[in-house]
Amino acid sequence: MTLHVLILCTHNSARSVLAEGMLNHLAQQRGLDVKAHSAGSAPSGRLNPFALEALSAAGIDTQAYRSKSWDEFTGPDAPPLSVVITVCDSAAAETCPVFFGGVGQQPVKVHWGYPDPSNAEGGDEGKRRAFELTRQAIGYRLLQLLALPLGQMQRDEIQAALTAIGQS
Repeated sequence: MTLHVLILCTHNSARSVLAEGMLNHLAQQRGLDVKAHSAGSAPSGRLNPFALEALSAAGIDTQAYRSKSWDEFTGPDAPPLSVVITVCDSAAAETCPVFFGGVGQQPVKVHWGYPDPSNAEGGDEGKRRAFELTRQAIGYRLLQLLALPLGQMQRDEIQAALTAIGQS
């Protein structure tokens, strides 16, 4: 059964897109049945070109990516979410809609905050460096997530493990 992970950021243009790309890439490399999605509470409607550049440089195809609303994940056609991760502080502070997990289950929710690489100083090179460092930091946490025996863990154990990863 596919494990669906939703990554949220306010505009769904940078950090959440980096996380979606990295999680799908890393899971595929490891032959794991994990599918990442990303969305935002106030999607910008465009993806940050530096995020796309960082993912492409890591060998990740971003053609199908788009900025979308978290509302797409609240309806009856939405995938059953197991985990919801916020990656920006403003999205973490917002009241999230109700997301549905498996039968009668709510997904585990956790906050892994990252500074916004879009605000990096140093012109385009500074932004490129910030996006690459953010991609790597996100990837490090996602590798830890993928190393967990999620199929054998109880909901509270998953919550505790993901919270600990976010604090590392």
